[in-house]
Amino acid sequence: MNTLKNENIDADTWNVLVESAQNACQKSYAPYSKFHVGAAALTEKGVVVQGCNVENASYGLTVCAERNCIAQAVIASETKLARMAIYTKEEQLTPPCGACRQVIAEFFSQDAQIMAVNHLNKFKVWTVAQLLPDAFTPQNLLDR
Repeated sequence: MNTLKNENIDADTWNVLVESAQNACQKSYAPYSKFHVGAAALTEKGVVVQGCNVENASYGLTVCAERNCIAQAVIASETKLARMAIYTKEEQLTPPCGACRQVIAEFFSQDAQIMAVNHLNKFKVWTVAQLLPDAFTPQNLLDR
């Protein structure tokens, strides 16, 4: 993979996350849409967790790679996440869906970076605040 260059991105860490997301993508279960997605997140403790999308014949029960990745972090007792890479083999970069953006806002700080990357090594990075401005977060419940 090409080295990712951006003054706000630690390239070695991103490359590890992208490779992990690519590996997760290969395990995705997408027999209906053929839209395979893998995600990898880095916890604040330095642990890398992975997730892939898992479709269901009842489409509404499909679970996205990002949410499966976060669930794996929670299973590993890792609830403070630092950054995430989302990988697809699509020509266009694929940002997280609305449901995933809300779940991301629960476990990542507002300035945490989320990257979409594809098989062409194109990528785009957003902060959580850019993906979901004025998000409803745990602070809305804890600060009342």
